[in-house]
Amino acid sequence: MRKPRVLLSSYQCAPGQGSVSQIGWEWYSRMAKRGPVTLVTHVRNRAFLEAAGAPLDGSEVIYIDTEWFAGPLYSLSKRLFPRSEHSVFLFSSLDFYVFDHEALRQLRPRRNEWDLVHIVTPVSPSAHSRLSQLGLPIVRGPLNGGLRTPQNFPEFMKADSAWLYSVRDLARPLQSILTRKMPAQTFSANRSTDKALSKRERGSILRMPEIAVDPDTYKPGAWPAAPSASNPLKVLFVGRLIPAKALPLLFDAMKGLSAELTVIGDGPMRSDWEAQAAVRNLNVYFLGACGSKRIEAELAATHVFCLPSVRESGGAVLLEAMSAARPVIAVNYGGPAELVNEEVGCLVDSQNPATVSNGIANALKEVVANPDKWRDKGLAGRRYILEQHSWERRIDVGLGLYFKLLGGQTQQEAA
Repeated sequence: MRKPRVLLSSYQCAPGQGSVSQIGWEWYSRMAKRGPVTLVTHVRNRAFLEAAGAPLDGSEVIYIDTEWFAGPLYSLSKRLFPRSEHSVFLFSSLDFYVFDHEALRQLRPRRNEWDLVHIVTPVSPSAHSRLSQLGLPIVRGPLNGGLRTPQNFPEFMKADSAWLYSVRDLARPLQSILTRKMPAQTFSANRSTDKALSKRERGSILRMPEIAVDPDTYKPGAWPAAPSASNPLKVLFVGRLIPAKALPLLFDAMKGLSAELTVIGDGPMRSDWEAQAAVRNLNVYFLGACGSKRIEAELAATHVFCLPSVRESGGAVLLEAMSAARPVIAVNYGGPAELVNEEVGCLVDSQNPATVSNGIANALKEVVANPDKWRDKGLAGRRYILEQHSWERRIDVGLGLYFKLLGGQTQQEAA
């Protein structure tokens, strides 16, 4: 049986260039090992993709150049939102519609070369593609979006220009136009995303988180010596240092504890948060941005991973920690609420800053009091990753859907 010929549309697609771009790269690089794939992506990704060996064996890459529009738009975004990377991303992503228009123009003459189209990124539910006009079955996602802005964390949300998040809703009137030809299937990451989809598209939903992890990249290490008076509790945070990550809530939770916090990541809040940690007289070590090898080493040395983010739509770092057999603490809102359970860690109340800090503090104290219990949570997390959240598992599900949509055959064979 001939394998489906897939046109993979991934506006963001490059290894090591941010979480969404990494999603595109994982789908492309792993699908290329399974069958014929044509990747269509933005020209800005070209240098990164070619450095990684693209086009990979058995695949083709088509680059779409809209830099005449994307470049000035990004520069304007940076000036408008100097402290909010998420707002820069939202505003500059308007270029996707220009990219998509040009992609359709170039691909239309070649439509008979593919059996179906899979639109992987952007992961926004509002980013509908005109590639449905190619007349091929469309798979969309995994999508992740529609998360409402939490109202009880004004300090962090104001600094993150959270008012701009609602601008995504302006695209909703276009949904009825752009979804006249419905996707044959839509992968949706969570319940918030379900609600953000058009009513017609909700009937095609399959659940799949947009994020995953390579278990061979983050391997389990020996559990560190239990926390004690002579061995402080070791806590790890990994992520961009932007307002919504709310690292000061973790600082507050550490008051009075014999604990050390290692922070991996960089961003506009770094200097402010370094100063806040110093004022609190906490043992916090800022390492800056690090590669996967250093992150794996720090995970091996830590007792627990903590993500205090008050607005997190995904949470890939949580999966990386679980893959390394480390228990996790996160806020019970957004993506983490659907990834973390009591078997692998702890979710803390998201009512307000005080409940978050108090919840984290109580969890950290429990790690100290019951280290064996939390070691077992870490081991459960590793099993959870292998069973449900590896990248190969995502590709298996995707391929299974392709064959299902094509009746177990390719489109031409079914005709």
